[in-house]
Formats: sequence, structure tokens, C-alpha cells
Amino acid sequence: MRAPPRLGALLCAVALAVAGTTLVRPAAASGTAAACTVEYSVTGQWDSGFQGGVTLTNHGGPVSNWTLAFDFPGNQKVTQGWNGKWSQSGTTVTAVNESWNGTIPAGGSVSAGFVASWSGSNPPPTAFRVNGTPCEGDPGPGDPTDPPPGPGDTPPKLRASGNRLVDENGTVRRMLGVNRSGGEFMCVQGRGIFDGPVDDASVRAIADWEVNTVRIPLNEECWLGLPHINAAYAGANYIRAVEQYVTRLEAQGITPVLELHWSHGRYTGNDNHCPDTEYATCQKPMPDAQYTPAFWTSVAQTFKDDEAVVFDLFNEPFPDRATSNTDAAWTCWRDGGNCPGIDFPVAGMQSLLDAVRATGARNLVLIPGVAYANDLRQWLKYRPADPVSNVAAAWHSYNFNVCANESCWNEQLAPVAAQVPFVAGEIGENTCSHGYLDRVMAWLDGRGASYLGWTWNTWDCSSGPALISDYNGTPTNFGVGLRDHLKGLS
Repeated sequence: MRAPPRLGALLCAVALAVAGTTLVRPAAASGTAAACTVEYSVTGQWDSGFQGGVTLTNHGGPVSNWTLAFDFPGNQKVTQGWNGKWSQSGTTVTAVNESWNGTIPAGGSVSAGFVASWSGSNPPPTAFRVNGTPCEGDPGPGDPTDPPPGPGDTPPKLRASGNRLVDENGTVRRMLGVNRSGGEFMCVQGRGIFDGPVDDASVRAIADWEVNTVRIPLNEECWLGLPHINAAYAGANYIRAVEQYVTRLEAQGITPVLELHWSHGRYTGNDNHCPDTEYATCQKPMPDAQYTPAFWTSVAQTFKDDEAVVFDLFNEPFPDRATSNTDAAWTCWRDGGNCPGIDFPVAGMQSLLDAVRATGARNLVLIPGVAYANDLRQWLKYRPADPVSNVAAAWHSYNFNVCANESCWNEQLAPVAAQVPFVAGEIGENTCSHGYLDRVMAWLDGRGASYLGWTWNTWDCSSGPALISDYNGTPTNFGVGLRDHLKGLS
């Protein structure tokens, strides 16, 4: 997301009660699913409904198509679902694979979810059938919960595990929080480092929303201390300010996400935002080979001993606006080089990931898609190789994006979220309300995905999505939706 023009850059919330998890252990079986486990969970529950999920793990030979069936012991009724074709007849629930998740290799797993109504009680099913073959066993222990952070808590060292994020104890985690804009534009405009306070009181105000993650946009020229930046806001001074803010966030148990927002390179093609300068004063279509690898090498060296810090490689790539060739755009995204329609040599996502890993940093890395991070359709095909297997797909979603409805999300995003951890690094709307935000959060909740609202800044929420009207945390009409939803989840 761009800053407002004045800065020179331009389901209703439901209180969910976390429930336990029933685990059906593997048993020998005949047919296509020789042995399997089905993990059933209730991830949220309210007065007349609940949200549930199943994870099917294949312990036998490869399965090319699957049908999962189970019986509800109570009055539960499935009303909608995802990552499978859901139906119910009487008490029997059936989920059939989609075209893109039908194959389960030996040792592989697939997850699907649903929303259902209930009355009286909501007991879990105790037996499951895969392709007609029982996966029987006794209920196992529930998953540990993911409580909101508090003062003195240590933020988790997040790692990718299948399509989930887990901490060092194996507990499933989600990144839920806000963006804190300012570090990308204030320094290059000669006005400071952050937009508004970043002291202890301001961090406590963020934490009061039950936030567990804050994304911090950065400027590579300011971090590297290039000579055209005011020295008071560049180099060592800029880095020190970022380190201090990270320390304050972590003291409240909050995960810091360091993200490259503005970068170097003159761009005069389609969707250009500052064609008259090469300086990092606006969003560029891709990172530049001249400075961005050095930026990430320095950031990774600074924080590689703190694996609670997450790295987000580049805000919103849009090489697809510079060329009409989709494959060329995604190749540019991954490999960089001399890309069609882009005036400067590009650093691709693979080279940036390599720069991070070359320092010895094992931190979680977020990698966004194209079309301003709104299009992930070929993310899996072009996914950069990671020697430590600790990356997540990053997506941005606003009401004015092309992919801005459930049909598009189910078609384009669900296949990605089914295979790798999925983080919506920016979500918001420019209506000064939260109807769209509510829908996005409900969809992401259903997939156990992460999301961060844009932005914790006191701007006019009708000109750019702003969550607050003051740094004490008073929400705008837009921010009310995120605040109340996060508090309800906790």
C-alpha cells in the first residue's frame, strides 16, 4: 500500500471461543488409503454456529483422489466449506477433493475446513472414512492454544510446517496484527524516521488490541545510508531506531516483521509512481540489483541471532504491469536480471532469499506475489528454493483490488494456502468502514491464515486505510472492525 497523497506517495466481528482438537490415530486399512490419520478441530464457536477443520494425513501409498466422510453425533449441520466439495445427508458429512488437491503423496497431508450450525451440544465425530476405508482410533489430546501476547512474553520463533506456522514448541501460530507505516517515507522526505510515536506507550496501545504482530515498512536507501539522505535519518541512526523499535515490540511479546517498502531505481513504464527520479521515494515494480541484495544482507546480519524477527522481501511487486507476458513477469519476479519493461537491473526473489540465507539467518521469510501482491496464481510454480524451508506466501487485499471476492479467493488463493503458510501482509479498504475487512478476515480465519491490517497511522481513513485516529489506539470506523475481531479471537 502506498502512503496517502499528502505524504507524497499514495460476517460481522464474532467473538470466537477456541475449542479443543480431536485426533483420530492411524490404523491399518485396505484400499487406496492403506493407513491414515484425520485430525478434526473446532477452531471457533459462537451461539449457534462453529468453524471446524480436518487434516487428512496419508501413511500409505500415494492417493490420487480422496473422499472423506464422518458422522456428527449431535445436531450439527455444515453450511459451507473450502478446500473440498462439502455435503451432508442426515448426520453424515462428506468432503470430496477439489481438482487441485486430490493427490496426496505417501506421508503427505491435506487440510479442509467448514462452517456449521449446532444446537444443544457440539460433540466431535469419533470415526472417519477415507475412500470408504475406516481411519479408526481413540481421541487424542487437544492442540495447545495460541494466547495473545503480554508484557514480558517472548515472541515465538516462527517456522513453516506444511501450510502452518509453528513456534519452537510445535504450537500452531498465526500472525495477527497491524502495519506501522512511516519508516519507508519519513527519512527520504527529510522529516524523521517514523511517522508518529514509537515509544513504549505507543507499543502498549497496539498490544491492547490483542495484536501479536507488527509489520514495519523500511526504505533501503535510508538503511544503507546513501549520501542524498539526511544523515540524521540514515545509516547507523536509522538502523538503531529500527533496532530499538524491534526491542520495544518484542518486550510486549509482539512479532516484528521487517519489510522493504521503497527501493532504488528509475521506472518509467506502466503504473509508474515517481518516473522523474531513481531515488526510493515511491513504490517500484521490483527490487533493484544495485542496492536491494546489500540491504537484505545487512538486515539479515543485524537480526540473524533473533529468529523472532520475520523478513518480508518486498512490499508489492508489479512486474506484470511492465509487460503483458505473464510468464515473463513471473520469471522476472523469481530470477530478476534485465526484465521486460523495467528500466533498471532487477533483483529477483531468489537472489534476495539467497542474500538472507548466506548470512546464516534462518528467520521466517515472507515472499509476496505479483499485481501489487494481490495475484499468487503462479506463486507455487515459481517459488524460490529455500535451503532451510522456512518461507511463507504473502498476499495483499483491498476492496479496490482485482481479486476482491470469495470466488476469486477460493479459485486463486486456496491452492496456495493449502500447501504453504499464508500471510495477508496488508488488508484494508478505502471506505472508512469495515465490511470488506470483515469478509477477508472470515475467509482467512477459515484457512488458519495470518493477516495484518493497514495501517496503524492517524491518516484520513477515507483517503487511505487508517486504523486509528490517535496513537492511544482510538479506532476509526474502519479500525473498529479489526480491533473487535482480534479481541474476539482472543
